Amino acid sequence: MVARTQCHRHRRRADARPRGRPHRERSPRGEQRGRAPPAVRRRPHHHRGHRAPLQVARCRAHSRQGPGGLMPWARASDGVRIHYEVTGFRRRPPVVLIQGLGAEKNAWNIQRAALALRWRTIALDNRGAGRSDKPDGMYDLEQMADDVIAVLDDAGVDSAHVVGLSMGGGISQIVALKYPQRVRSLTLVATACRNHEWREELLASWAQIAETNGMATLGREAARWTIGPRSFRRLVPTFGWFGALQFLNPAGAFVSQVRAILRTNDTGLSSELANITCPTLVVVGNQDILTPRGDAEEIASLIPTAELAVISGGAHGLIFEHASTFNRILVEFLGRAERAHAPRGDAVRSAL
Repeated sequence: MVARTQCHRHRRRADARPRGRPHRERSPRGEQRGRAPPAVRRRPHHHRGHRAPLQVARCRAHSRQGPGGLMPWARASDGVRIHYEVTGFRRRPPVVLIQGLGAEKNAWNIQRAALALRWRTIALDNRGAGRSDKPDGMYDLEQMADDVIAVLDDAGVDSAHVVGLSMGGGISQIVALKYPQRVRSLTLVATACRNHEWREELLASWAQIAETNGMATLGREAARWTIGPRSFRRLVPTFGWFGALQFLNPAGAFVSQVRAILRTNDTGLSSELANITCPTLVVVGNQDILTPRGDAEEIASLIPTAELAVISGGAHGLIFEHASTFNRILVEFLGRAERAHAPRGDAVRSAL
C-alpha cells in the first residue's frame, strides 16, 4: 500500500502542471516559443535619439564627400591640404577645435562627444600633424591661423566659437586678432601669449630629441611635462603622452611645428590682446608646469572680456585627465557666449 502511494505521487508530479501557467514547447533550436534567439536577445537596442552622441553626430555630419568621405580636406593658400572632421547637427552653433604641438584632432574626441548633441564641432589636424599634409620647410603660427580660416571656408561656416589647446591656443589668439568677424567666442586652454626663456630651451631640446633619438624617446620625455603626477605613474608605463604621434607624425614635421612656436613674435602678440572683444575663457590647471597659471593670468589680464577658470589638480593634459570638469566649464561658457551672439528668437537658443 505504501509503495503504491509513492508511485501515485511520482506519477502526478511528472504529469501535472500548475494551473494558470501555460505549457511552453521547446523549439528545434532549444529556445522557448515567444522569445528571441540568444543572438537577437543580447543585441543592444537603440531607440531613435539614444545612440552614442558621436555616432549620432557623424550620421548628420558634413555631407560633401571628399577624399575621406565625411572627413574632407581644406586647401590652404599655399596648396597644403588640411584634414578636418565635422560632427554634430548641421544647424547647431559651430565650434572649431584646434590641437596643440604634434597632436591630432582625435585628442578632442571626449569633447566632441560631449558637444555633439547641441553643437556642430569642426576638429582639424594642424599642418604637420595627423592626416594633414606635412610639407618640408618652415611653418609659422600665423600661417596655421590662416589654415583654420581655410577649414571654416571649406565647411561653409561664417563664424564659429574657437577653442585652442596649448599651441592651438596661440593659433586661436592670432585667429581672433586677424579675423575677429569669424570668431563668436574664444576659449584658450593651457596656453600662453609669450615664450619664456626656459620654455624656449625646453622646446628646442624636444626638437633635438625628436631629430636624434626619434619620436618614441620624445614621447617619454614630453610626458613628464604634460601629464599630472598621478596619470604619469598610471599611464606612462603603458604608453607615452605622444603615443599616437610616435607613429603618425614624422620627426621633421614635429620640429617644424616647434620652430613655428619659437618664431612667434611674443611682444607683438601680447600687446595686441587688448584688441580682442569677443567673449573669452582662459582655462588652466593648477598643476600645469608647461604653461603655468601665471601664463593664463597674464592672458586674462590682457583681454578685456576674459574670464579665468582654474581646474584643481589639472595639468597640461587636463582635457582628458579632468575631462568632465573641463567639459562642464566649456559647455556653460559656450552657452552664454552663443546666447549673447544669437539674435532674439533665434532657433539656436532652444538647443542651449
